[in-house]
Amino acid sequence: MSDHDPANWPQGVARHILDRVDSTNAEAFRLAPSLNGSAWILALRQEAGRGRRGRAWTDPPGNFAATLVLRPEGGPADAARLSFVAALSVHDALRALCGPSLNVALKWPNDVLLNGGKLSGILLESTGAAGQVATLAIGIGINLTSAPDPAQVETTATRPVSLLGETGLTVTAQDMLDALAQQFDAWQGQMRAYGFGPIRNAWMARAAKLGETIIARTGTTETTGRFDGIDDTGALILTGPRGRHAIPAADIYFSGS
Repeated sequence: MSDHDPANWPQGVARHILDRVDSTNAEAFRLAPSLNGSAWILALRQEAGRGRRGRAWTDPPGNFAATLVLRPEGGPADAARLSFVAALSVHDALRALCGPSLNVALKWPNDVLLNGGKLSGILLESTGAAGQVATLAIGIGINLTSAPDPAQVETTATRPVSLLGETGLTVTAQDMLDALAQQFDAWQGQMRAYGFGPIRNAWMARAAKLGETIIARTGTTETTGRFDGIDDTGALILTGPRGRHAIPAADIYFSGS
């Protein structure tokens, strides 16, 4: 286990390290009623991890599975924008740990790519009523040591990769947590002070395939167009033969994938 330096940990944020848990998001909601502020929950072994749309998230030992649980400011739209804060934080924490030449990029809405393969996924879940978000769980999985067998993922999905497999670099889950918590605290502070604009610009500066043709699929609807970034709500902007489209939710496929 790596040394944890409390001096570099964000002030007022709790830190929980668990040997084993079903799901860090599920644990976040169990802990939420007793929390005074936000908290990071890291599981060294997660046994029932979930991805977007209820998909299973494979999590062998050595990989990273953590959740930040908080009571977000503002409404659901503000809470949703924190997924971009989380993606930026994963990207920048990886570069801080592995060096600025690490070939990482962001894939809308909430994946982090390494050498073009899927390294990390982010899942937001919330509770609340009357249009307000009472508790938000931001679950983050990172393939630090191993990736799922490509046969286990959808044939059209981005190929899964691991940090160790692609680079030979070893990063512990605890080191990843410390770097990630620092980055999230800094980016969230940016959004509090200056709004979503700086987050949006920073995210687009790190985005994969910006300016290129991509495919967005929602249910049975498929839209192909030039990826022109994200708007102030975080929606995907595609420009195609029929003009400009803002797409709030979709699965994204790159040409040829």
